[in-house]
Order: sequence, then C-alpha cells, then structure tokens
Amino acid sequence: MPRHPLRKSLSLLFLLILFAIGSLGVSLMTGSVSIPAAQLWQLLWHDDGSVQYRIIHELRLPRTLSAFGVGGVLALAGVLMQALLRNPLADPYILGVSGGAAVAVLGAMLLGLPLAWHAPMAFVGALASILLLFALAQQGNWNTSRLLLTGVVLAAGWSALISFILSLSPPMQLPGMLFWLMGDLGDALTPSLPLAVLLIGLVISLWLSPALNLALLGSQRAAALGVEIRRLHIYIYILASLLTAAAVSIAGAIGFIGLIAPHMLRLLAGSDHRILVPGAVLIGAGLLVLADTAARTLIAPMQLPVGVLTALFGVPVFLLLLHKSYGERT
Repeated sequence: MPRHPLRKSLSLLFLLILFAIGSLGVSLMTGSVSIPAAQLWQLLWHDDGSVQYRIIHELRLPRTLSAFGVGGVLALAGVLMQALLRNPLADPYILGVSGGAAVAVLGAMLLGLPLAWHAPMAFVGALASILLLFALAQQGNWNTSRLLLTGVVLAAGWSALISFILSLSPPMQLPGMLFWLMGDLGDALTPSLPLAVLLIGLVISLWLSPALNLALLGSQRAAALGVEIRRLHIYIYILASLLTAAAVSIAGAIGFIGLIAPHMLRLLAGSDHRILVPGAVLIGAGLLVLADTAARTLIAPMQLPVGVLTALFGVPVFLLLLHKSYGERT
C-alpha cells in the first residue's frame, strides 16, 4: 500500500475543505429566491431587515448546517464500520443498526409521541439492535464475517417490522412516515445536535486512528503491537451505531453517504485513518448538502426525499468506484 507524503495529504484535505465550504455556499444561494455570493456574505453577518435575511437565517442556514452535520456523521460511521470489518462494502445500514433506530422512531410516530421523543427512541432502538447483533454473532466463534452475515439477516428482520408498522398506521400518518423513512431534512432546523454529535465522534475517531491503522495489518499482528482488537471492535461498533442512530433520528434513513464517501477518499488518499477520518467527513457533509439542495429545488415548490437522491447518485457512483478499485488490483 503506497504511503502518501504529508504535503499531498494536507493539500487534499485543503481541497476537501474548499469543497465543503463551496457546498454550503451553493445551498445558501440556491432556492426559490436566488441570492448572489456578495450579498450572501453581507446577509450572514448584518441584519438589513430584508426578506433575504430571514430566508437565510430562518430557513436555509439551519437546514444546510443540519445537512452538513448529518452527512458528516454518516460518513464517519461508514469509515468506522469499514475499519471494523476490513471491508469497503461495510456500512451501518447493512448491519441493521439504522433499521432498529427506524423501527423505534416509527413506533413513536404510531403511538403519537411528541417529536422530542424521536431522538431518544432512535438511540434505544439502535442500542437494542447492537445488543441483539452481538448476542447472535457471539453464538460460536466470533468473527467479522459472522457479524456481517448476522447484521444482514437482522436488517431484513427490521425491514419486516417496518412494513408491519406501516401497515398498522392510520392513513393520515402514513405519507409523513413514508417521507421520513426515505430521508427528509425538511424539519431538521436545529443544527446544534448533529454538529455536536459530529464533533464528538470526530474527536474520538481521530484518537482511535493509530489503532485503526494497526488493525489494518490483521488481528494477530495488531495484537502483537499492543492493540486490544476485541475491545477496539466493540468500541468502534458502538460509536458507529450511535452516530447512525443520531443521523436517523434527525433525518430519517439516508443511505449511501456512509458507503461512498470513505471509499471515494480511500481511492485518493489510501487507508491512513488520520487522513481518512476528517477527509471522509468533509466529503460526506458536502455531498449531503448538495443532495439536499437538489431535493428542495428540482421540483420546487414541492420537495423530494433527500434519501432518494443519494440513492440515485450513490448506486452508479459506487459501482464506478468498485469497478475502478478492483480494476487496479488486477
């Protein structure tokens, strides 16, 4: 595996920072009312009493920052899961954690619980899925392949429960549930929570980066170098699962961001998690901001579920990246 010079890695991170900032600017300027870049900069810092100022600060800025935080959280969860299973196809959604969170939130909707209950219910559902997954995977010899296969089966079970809940839902609630299930940032106007979760997860992941790099050498070699592999696996899985639960509680089920962003950066910068962790966060955050911008503007005044757009974009891009990755190995 080639080692990239520090200067090249820092240059790549700088370009990704520009990409993330650019995506924020595009989101804030684009909508039913277009705002030029020069006017946007003034409106961000000075209240001139205009309608444009209210549009920026009451609608676009909170939603854009929420999309940034959720995208970064999903990408970070993807990095951790791929490191855990040493498989670029790994993703928290595949392992059923998001399914457990979604079942809990949909159950809260069905019972008519207030919106404030959604986040804690998502965490409860994710933790229940974690405990069930490890309990099932540890029946016999514990290994990542067994964990992955168990997660796939568990995800199918959660999907069946989701269909069951939807079949019991009153007709008046069903459209909102389906829209949320496809991924929706329309009500995500409190960006402090996803940004706080992203910051905490980023700090912990950077702290774990040296151990993650050693784990790439294989369990036996990493253990010989002082890494407690089993404990590291548990820490990573719990952290990635809680990150996913936070994203699901805020924006519903948004797929492919956690799968594509780490894989895309790995092709550019290798597998050094000191670069991969912050770089994937910037890519995932920028991609979701752009996807949400498209979701609210393509057929305005109607809005599309952002999860639909990430899937439409993610499937061909991931297939292309997968082809390129395997083409380089042969």
